[in-house]
Amino acid sequence: MTAAQPSPSRSDLRVTVHSANRWAVAAAVRQALRRAGVDPAEIDRVVDAVVAAETPERVRDVCRRWVRVQPRAEPPRAPR
Repeated sequence: MTAAQPSPSRSDLRVTVHSANRWAVAAAVRQALRRAGVDPAEIDRVVDAVVAAETPERVRDVCRRWVRVQPRAEPPRAPR
């Protein structure tokens, strides 16, 4: 059994991830926070936590503490 993940502190913000690259995920979260008018000091705390994360999984965990992270929906493939 896995523990339920706590709600993000900014659950009103949703970030759709277009890349598996952890830095791209972090950049998307940072941009969403900036656009929402979040205090720059709080954004710096998010960025610092992402930089300190050692694995892609940890980066995603850090980002999910702040916003709702959603994977990009795969476009339908054309029939051959």
